[in-house]
Amino acid sequence: MRTGYDCDVLVIGGGIVGLSTAYAITRAAPGTHVTVLEKEPGPARHQTGRNSGVIHSGVYYRPGSLKARYAVRGAAEMVKFCAEYGIPHAVTGKLIVATDRAELPRLHALVQRGRENGIPVRELGATQIAEYEPEVRGLAAIHVGTTGICDFVAVARRLAHASGAEIRYGTRVVRVDRRPERGVAVLTAAGDVVRGRVLVNCAGLQCDEIARLTGDDPDMRIVPFRGEYYELARPELVRGLVYPVPDPAFPFLGVHLTRGIDGSVHVGPNAVPALAREGYGWGTVRLRELGSTLAWPGSWRIAHRHWRYGAGELRRSLSKTAFTDAVGRLLPAVSEGDLVPTAAGVRAQAVLRDGTLVDDFLIREGPRAVHVLNAPSPAATASLPIGREVARRALNAL
Repeated sequence: MRTGYDCDVLVIGGGIVGLSTAYAITRAAPGTHVTVLEKEPGPARHQTGRNSGVIHSGVYYRPGSLKARYAVRGAAEMVKFCAEYGIPHAVTGKLIVATDRAELPRLHALVQRGRENGIPVRELGATQIAEYEPEVRGLAAIHVGTTGICDFVAVARRLAHASGAEIRYGTRVVRVDRRPERGVAVLTAAGDVVRGRVLVNCAGLQCDEIARLTGDDPDMRIVPFRGEYYELARPELVRGLVYPVPDPAFPFLGVHLTRGIDGSVHVGPNAVPALAREGYGWGTVRLRELGSTLAWPGSWRIAHRHWRYGAGELRRSLSKTAFTDAVGRLLPAVSEGDLVPTAAGVRAQAVLRDGTLVDDFLIREGPRAVHVLNAPSPAATASLPIGREVARRALNAL
């Protein structure tokens, strides 16, 4: 079956989506040989391993969208997967809190959206917030009971093992040669050639680059946004998960408080442009990647359209006082001394030429190729159904 090929399906990217895809392929079509190429020395080193570990309920997402359908389904499946394999997790529920009267209509809209997505939501008055979070203050809130937390890195490791796929770590792709009648051949930085019948691009922060190497024009660019976090020195101030009411114009959820599976409480993220695809601090600058971002017309259109929002995020990045003030709207007891800097993450945000921030998951196909071009949060939550969908397309291409 594989004469002349090293594998049937060649997956680029060893984050949770790539590994879930490999897992789904081998379950749907036993005997299919899957090879995963990951440039890092282990799995889940970027978006998967640098998020807040939340199993999202799906309450935020437009009814009928892939995000809504896959998050609702994926949350239940992720809890079941973690229980089956003994991966640390908990269904904690979370509060979404309005601290300003202008946020109340958006909070009520979330109640309706949650119900349309089949998610149980409880509305709370100001005094009822203390039932869940004694130190949190707000005008009103909603409680979403199906939200949880888990160790997504452990999930990724288990997917890698359970898939039975051949996984090559430390393998960076530098060239792709695709011929419709002969499949794909990938050249690695070490000079090796790996041949497959079908290529699946789950490269996250590098997915648009891989698509172009394959010869497909994705008609979008990844514009990286760094999410900056603090850890709460007094974790006893927060029992579970506390979120502000998000601005629907942006894919970011705002600065929130998240008690992790290890008991620590993360505060953030603050979202600012990253100066490299893997730019986890202001000191990481990669001129070629930065130049690619600046050359994309959509980047300038975002800046022009949303500069006030961006200025606020930048101010909180550069001023711990400003960041503390933002947290204090939800948690008045917090002080600057309570916030300890911790590891940042980078969101691989797809941006169209006209400056539109791609809101939904984006999966496109080319000859003998499937490209996952937008899979930021809640992709970890939704990774099992996303993996099945990508696997279906890859197996069809075989």
